[in-house]
Amino acid sequence: MKSFQLLAAAAALIAAAPAFAADPAAGENGFKKCKACHSIVAPDGTEIQKGGRTGPNLYGVIGRPVASEAGFAYGDSIAALGATGAVWDAAGLAAYIANPADYLKAALGDDAAKSKMSFKLASGGEDVAAYLESVAH
Repeated sequence: MKSFQLLAAAAALIAAAPAFAADPAAGENGFKKCKACHSIVAPDGTEIQKGGRTGPNLYGVIGRPVASEAGFAYGDSIAALGATGAVWDAAGLAAYIANPADYLKAALGDDAAKSKMSFKLASGGEDVAAYLESVAH
């Protein structure tokens, strides 16, 4: 039943997301807001985007299991989502960065879910997700 609730919540979030064509170039510009906490560093150590270390490295985040960056201390709610086997896709990441706490509440079916990420990207999340996907391929 919990798996069904997770799938239903994810489907609702995706259906509610606006249907815009994602623009990786706009996402690169939008990522400037993310750099305060996140970097993009390839496995070979190449810094694609130098940034903060408050949040996990976002290289390869699209297609990566949720809350799986080695050595990063995730909050309880996102770790619980990761424990379900959830994997980031562009739509899910865009919905998450628009409102992390609301995304976790819906995805987990838990109104008490919280996010350590307090920043919300009001618009352009799909572009940032497209950018992150483009730099890892």
